[in-house]
Amino acid sequence: MDTAPDRLTFRDAVDSDVPALVALIESAYRGDASRDGWTTEADILDGQRTDPEGVRAVIAASGGRLLVVESEGRPVACCQLEHRGDAAYFGMFAVSPDMQGAGLGRQIIGEAERRVREEWGVREMQMTVISVRNDLIAWYERRGYRRTGRMTPFPYGDERFGIPLRDDLQFELLVKHLAAAPPGQGGQPPRPSAGE
Repeated sequence: MDTAPDRLTFRDAVDSDVPALVALIESAYRGDASRDGWTTEADILDGQRTDPEGVRAVIAASGGRLLVVESEGRPVACCQLEHRGDAAYFGMFAVSPDMQGAGLGRQIIGEAERRVREEWGVREMQMTVISVRNDLIAWYERRGYRRTGRMTPFPYGDERFGIPLRDDLQFELLVKHLAAAPPGQGGQPPRPSAGE
């Protein structure tokens, strides 16, 4: 287990984390509780953001990991990292609404970028964001991500991803060039977590 500043710990998720992670992700994006934070999607999507099967699939996927971020033993955030050749994909990012707005998201994305650069040797981080989420896209732009204009359709009719409240939803690809890893670190295997 790695410890970051402010007593945050980062570790790979395991199956026993699934219920807590589903609750965390839902609280950050859907329903009235999500309105306590600024990442809510409650005005554009109803229904679920994810489910236990979706989280379990990310945990089990080869070539990736789901990081759990804990504070005082409580999961407060998570993010998916997937190795895609010369790039890494950043997804399933959620921060508990009561922890939003204090710099935690910036700290987590910085740690995610460091890990994929040092452990996988990739030079680009990619993500997809619902294109009408201008406030969220602006936040990522301040972190160095750029809009590409490359869109993919929202999966209308598949309630596993939510129930759209408008008909113009699509995903836009955002990318960020990552600086080269320090000499001797790029492409190294992941460091083992405690207990391995």
